[in-house]
Amino acid sequence: MRHVFKFSSSLIIVLSVAFAVHIFILEQFDLPLFENRIIEAYLVNGTLAILIYISLFYLRNKMAQQLGFLYMGGSFVKFLFFFILFYPFYKQDGSLDSLEFAAFFVPYVVSLIFETFGVIEFLKK
Repeated sequence: MRHVFKFSSSLIIVLSVAFAVHIFILEQFDLPLFENRIIEAYLVNGTLAILIYISLFYLRNKMAQQLGFLYMGGSFVKFLFFFILFYPFYKQDGSLDSLEFAAFFVPYVVSLIFETFGVIEFLKK
């Protein structure tokens, strides 16, 4: 349980810093700060990363041989959430612009990298 708490709290801190930097950059370029569902993107990506990590952590002994496939399945779930929750909103105007892309994929990449290192850490042990 300690691993899960450490991962979750660390991810929340990392995503909070990434969010602050993201908002700071938008502000510096005089771009809209809280449009493009940026808050929802950070919350959804962080929540999914934590849930996937918890699932993999608790299945690490029972399904050790399938963890790679389960991890890839988690990435599929994240893309599914993107296409259900975000893509229709982003495509309303007929295109996916760079601000919309960044609003979702910055937290996605940060979460994915953090999640990958977290899984590698518990697999080493």
